[in-house]
Amino acid sequence: MAHEKNHDYHILNPSVWPLLGALAGFIMLFGAVMFFHDNGPWMMLIGFVGVLYVMFGWWTDVVAESHAGDHTPVVRIGLRYGFIMFIMSEVMFFAAWFWSFFKHAMYPMGEMSPLQDAIWPPAGIETFDPWHLPLINTLILLCSGAAATWAHHALVHENNRNDMKWGLIIAIALGAIFTVFQAYEYGHAGFSFSGNIYGANFFMATGFHGAHVIIGTIFLFVCLMRVLKGHFTPEKHVGFEAAAWYWHFVDVVWLFLFAAVYVWGG
Repeated sequence: MAHEKNHDYHILNPSVWPLLGALAGFIMLFGAVMFFHDNGPWMMLIGFVGVLYVMFGWWTDVVAESHAGDHTPVVRIGLRYGFIMFIMSEVMFFAAWFWSFFKHAMYPMGEMSPLQDAIWPPAGIETFDPWHLPLINTLILLCSGAAATWAHHALVHENNRNDMKWGLIIAIALGAIFTVFQAYEYGHAGFSFSGNIYGANFFMATGFHGAHVIIGTIFLFVCLMRVLKGHFTPEKHVGFEAAAWYWHFVDVVWLFLFAAVYVWGG
């Protein structure tokens, strides 16, 4: 009786994943620093593979715990709160890049004097026309978010797994197209990352957003694979809900980037 569970919380068993995740992350980042100093990418790639392995193994265990009945309503609330806090941390991450962009746009300074070349964008920078490819990418990402919302509605309100499947397929395809178009845009940029503050801010802000689009696309793809395996019910779908929240966060960040960096800052 002393060891009988008499509460709704999930007491985790000892796990090696946190330790392996920390080691793999350290190897990847240390390898990245070495790679930036012309020492080859191998340590970074080994760490990256390790991180992917930990992600796959750890999240597989989480899915197994859900199927075992460990994710009670109380536990699911905690998982949602945890993911909301994660998104809040991501908001502050992007706030740093917006802060830097607005600071330099409103108070441009030259290299030698605050009054030197005080224009924005800096002289010689040819910015993108926001009403061509950036606008197309904006529409693509918004349509992808709408498709993810359709998938969520199909599951929660209709329990229609076929519509959920096609909503996810459309969202994933549009997310991949966005990434391809952004890579094309980068290849035709009239400025580089180094040598000017505009390029540094542009590529850091839009580049990290692009990384989030790739991560979100993978997140949705994993959800699609789980749908094909029969996972998720209208009552239990925290994994998919987290993916949808993340995808909508990516949408909102892009709207601010489009308005601030492409339209106003250009």
